[in-house]
Amino acid sequence: MGPATHELKFNGEILQRGFWLYIWEITTQDQKNLYYVGRTGDSSSINAQSPFNRMGQHLGFNDKSNVLRRHLEGKGIDPAKCTFRLVAHGPILEEATTKEVHQKRRDILAALEMALAEAMAEAGYKVMNTVNCRKMLNIEQFNKIRNAFAAEFPKLVEGKK
Repeated sequence: MGPATHELKFNGEILQRGFWLYIWEITTQDQKNLYYVGRTGDSSSINAQSPFNRMGQHLGFNDKSNVLRRHLEGKGIDPAKCTFRLVAHGPILEEATTKEVHQKRRDILAALEMALAEAMAEAGYKVMNTVNCRKMLNIEQFNKIRNAFAAEFPKLVEGKK
């Protein structure tokens, strides 16, 4: 690959810290679409980064935070030959100031993240990651979030969870 000019355009609201859900849509070199469902809100600290910050970490080279890169490379896919679209919804909850509040908010988002990943897969989207969570899901809250994402992912329609 030689030098090229590229553009990255985004709304500054995606810079807000807090608890967000997001979906990566990855188009591979052979024009196949893959999806990755994630959330902000660290398990190891009381931080809840912005989706913008998380975006760079996902595709970076730090093995502790580049989960998306590892998923792609594990499938033999070169991230540099893909196109990426990030759709983020939030902040659903504000960043916490104590460990206890952070853990409660993180658990709420973890349940929503798992439900969103499952709903995407059930709708026929090829979701790369599996999200495991045993926390209680707020179905009313999830239905609102699913509807918000359905604007970008039309097969993701409101249904019963």
